[in-house]
Amino acid sequence: MIQSTSFRPGRPVVFRGGTVLPMDRQRQVLTGTDVLVTGDRIAAVGPRLAVPDGTAEIDATDGILMPGMIDTHRHMWQTAMRGYGADWTLTQYFVWYYLEHGRTFRPEDVHAGNLLAAVEALDAGVTTVVDWSHGLQSVDHADAAVDALRAVPGRFVLAYGNIQQAPAEWTAAPEFRDFVRRRITGDDLLGLQLAFDVTGDPAFPEKPAFEVARDLGVAVTTHAGVWGATGDDGIRLMHEHGFMTPETVYVHASTLSADSYHRIAATGGSVSVSTESEQSAGQGYPTTWALRAHGIPVSLSMDTSVWWSGDLFSAMRTTLGADRAREHLEAHAQGETVTHCALRADQVVAWATLGGARALGREHDLGSVEAGKKADLVLLKNDHSPVSFPVLNPYGHVAFQAQRGDVHTVVVDGRVVKHDHRLLGTDLAAVRREVERTVEHLRSALGEADWRKGMNPDVPETKILDNPYTYTDYRSATTHGR
Repeated sequence: MIQSTSFRPGRPVVFRGGTVLPMDRQRQVLTGTDVLVTGDRIAAVGPRLAVPDGTAEIDATDGILMPGMIDTHRHMWQTAMRGYGADWTLTQYFVWYYLEHGRTFRPEDVHAGNLLAAVEALDAGVTTVVDWSHGLQSVDHADAAVDALRAVPGRFVLAYGNIQQAPAEWTAAPEFRDFVRRRITGDDLLGLQLAFDVTGDPAFPEKPAFEVARDLGVAVTTHAGVWGATGDDGIRLMHEHGFMTPETVYVHASTLSADSYHRIAATGGSVSVSTESEQSAGQGYPTTWALRAHGIPVSLSMDTSVWWSGDLFSAMRTTLGADRAREHLEAHAQGETVTHCALRADQVVAWATLGGARALGREHDLGSVEAGKKADLVLLKNDHSPVSFPVLNPYGHVAFQAQRGDVHTVVVDGRVVKHDHRLLGTDLAAVRREVERTVEHLRSALGEADWRKGMNPDVPETKILDNPYTYTDYRSATTHGR
């Protein structure tokens, strides 16, 4: 475990001479700029700042200082199975977790997944994560999830869910209310949402769960517009019953009609886009191209490490690629050519930072580098990498060039939690041991045959198109013709 006496609690910290991306409306780039942190706040932003005696200094020269990134949808409890479902479809994911093996997870397995996910988020510069925790089949599981989040110095929102029960059932349980009273205490570093999906059943069985959310004063986050699972009927029912609010976060929203997008836009909600997930698993085409057309706010998310990476650099990169690919595709279908990209690099950087803050109702104190805001900051700097220079277009560099290995320093709530590419105060060996125990339990519970089968689903047969051409050796024909 690495500790640092340079960043003791309460000691001011100043970043010197960096390129700052403040994420203001003008998308400024502030070169040679200092950022002073005192307590849990950004105290000042500007060149050659005067600082209090005893301030710890971090050399940000040749680096990019930006707001901490915000992931608005990550199933953290699944992280101990990192990469297990790399070749899954969404159907295989549903079968494995919802129907077959989701109940296999003990509270300690949820704890292990959350702990690993929280640590890797900080390592990648993601300072706030919405833990879309739909594996909470008991309050013991929920307590374990929170215990893990509390053990890591990040900022988290527990999106409480239970895929093993109907939303109206688990939200009505007295032990759920008791959990909220005990564990959600208004701490700035731990928030609460309710996480459940709306099937579109005309009886609207999810209504009682929405009423609980309203009674608790918390937002609902829901997988909407997922091919074959949730669609326009669910959006219509939410709207007709008055449960679409500015705080509602719609995850994916990939297969909705224009009418549903209009309802989301009119009620002020936002969409969490998980591009790596959508373009691989089958929820639908990554939808930022449609959201932009309807004026719907966007945030970014990683979904689950069972398949994909746990950082938002990948999210930014794949989102730009998918959106631009769709723009070109639509234009080509009309016989036209795109000559200027509509979606720009600075916009996806904003979605990864300020967009997440807006989705969580925290735009007033998170998501940008401004005096008075919470000190959640990320310094990208890697003097050992040839990719670290030149930095000609800082927003483009973040979106297309940077990666988690370039995260030099991370600050959460004024606390330095990573510095010089090393996490501080984190016992990775202990995290590894806990995760290994969970993997061992899951393999044992499933049996080796089912464990391997789950990780290696059958490959469907593919047919090579009949080719009307046969090989002709034109060189031989030319030679023979001489």
